[in-house]
Amino acid sequence: MKYLIYLKKFIVENNIWKKKEDLKNTKEAIADFEERMEAKVRKQEKLDLIEEQDFKREKLLKKYIVKMLYR
Repeated sequence: MKYLIYLKKFIVENNIWKKKEDLKNTKEAIADFEERMEAKVRKQEKLDLIEEQDFKREKLLKKYIVKMLYR
């Protein structure tokens, strides 16, 4: 895995990609970053699941209403 290293007080063109193995002095920062990203992914997965459940409920409700109307 590679990380884009943002160098403060430098222009964007100075940002560089580095392999995780090459970033020995930044283990704590990387661990913190990965933990925050995992939390965001879990949160997004929960939101996606809720949206999917809502979509399924709405779809079933529409099918049920259509059946009632055409009986």
